[in-house]
Amino acid sequence: MTAFTLELGLGVLLLLVFAASLGARGGDRRWIAWLATVGVLVLGIVSAFLKPTPPALFGMFVQDGLAIFAKRLFLVATFIGLLAGIAPGAVACGRRAGEYHLLVLSSLFGMLVLASARDLILLFVAFELMSIPLYVLAGFLKRQDEAVEAALKFFLVGSVSSAVMAYGLSFVYGAARTTDLGGVAQAFGPGQPLVLLGLLAAFAGFAFKIAAFPFHMWVPDTYEAASTPFVAWLSVAPKAAGFVALFRVYFEGMGDRASVWIPIAAGLAAITIVAGNLMALPQQNTKRLLAYSGIAHIGYMLVGFAAASVAGTAMILFYLVAYVFGNMGAFLVVEAVARSERSEATAALRGLAQRSPLLALAMLLFLLSLGGIPFVAGFWAKLYVFWAAAAAGLYWLVLLGALLTVVALFYYLLVAKRMYIEPPDAGAGPLRMPPTLALALILCALAVVGLGLYPKPVVMAALRVAAPLF
Repeated sequence: MTAFTLELGLGVLLLLVFAASLGARGGDRRWIAWLATVGVLVLGIVSAFLKPTPPALFGMFVQDGLAIFAKRLFLVATFIGLLAGIAPGAVACGRRAGEYHLLVLSSLFGMLVLASARDLILLFVAFELMSIPLYVLAGFLKRQDEAVEAALKFFLVGSVSSAVMAYGLSFVYGAARTTDLGGVAQAFGPGQPLVLLGLLAAFAGFAFKIAAFPFHMWVPDTYEAASTPFVAWLSVAPKAAGFVALFRVYFEGMGDRASVWIPIAAGLAAITIVAGNLMALPQQNTKRLLAYSGIAHIGYMLVGFAAASVAGTAMILFYLVAYVFGNMGAFLVVEAVARSERSEATAALRGLAQRSPLLALAMLLFLLSLGGIPFVAGFWAKLYVFWAAAAAGLYWLVLLGALLTVVALFYYLLVAKRMYIEPPDAGAGPLRMPPTLALALILCALAVVGLGLYPKPVVMAALRVAAPLF
């Protein structure tokens, strides 16, 4: 296998989906959705056999352990998101199914390249390749005013973040006289204030991409207005790609100098945790609640980033794995309920335990994982990032994160109260969902429970791929 195995395979899949969309006839085009979903599944299986290879493109493109770990995560998240979207009447299966899946796969292509980018130019191009399709997908329900408004807001904020990032990277190039990240790491130091200034500006651009506070303003409206299977994927995969890029730029090759970022990352983590959790409290729309909850989770991951260590980086990677399954699962339960109730409000979950006990149990598992309750995946994720931060001496940040975890439990358990204590509305019957959505939910639930009971393999794999960065 070459360094470009997954990228070439995804390129072939893009061409197949494009050709299929050109020749498609009729309104129901689920077969295009199946083509894309099965193609991503095949790529995921291929990724299981990938091994690190020598750098390609004159060192600009690397296929190391971190890149392989991240690409597997992107493929798993994309497979679950596409699988959940296959249903009669779904936006992913209608007349524009070809466009939808081309955009998703194009964004995935950008993520795969981003995970391997070790050059400023390639990194920026990969970021834009990942981001531009997301702006279109956010407004894919173009007949809904809310979707158009959310897509415009997403586009404007994303454009500003790209401009800020490009401006910062231009300073870095001007001072370091190279676009190679290894050369940038060597140039970083007390005698190069322009490199520091450029990396600070680029850090603000990254904060937009991962939706850290106060760069989060596009998140709630976009999550509420876009189709839920897409939002489930949007809420995890691009964030994971953003963190991998952060590791490349700010940690790889920096050595002890990576500690420079501890105060900045710690401050950003603190305000993101506080703001995300507090803004989630009054939400009555479940997708908006999960949006603000997601902002808080970015803050918890930044706690690990603030540790600036092998353990902190590895625990962010484990957190991302746990977050993919927990957060996507919660959004997919919202989709299952909304298909029956035509509502995404938390009130639509009333009496869900009586109407669909297994679906309510799955939602409870996802909420407990997001809240960090033993023994599901999210518990170990939070514990490990706090542990890494404590090892770096950030006890105040650990204490703040632990206190705000209690606040998060309050609004998660309010949703559980709706499902298990409040009675269902009169005349409400059992919920039915498409088999593909049920399968996606089962995969998420099994992963959340499995990682909660036995996290060691993923933790050890994360530690192995994080160690070479330092």
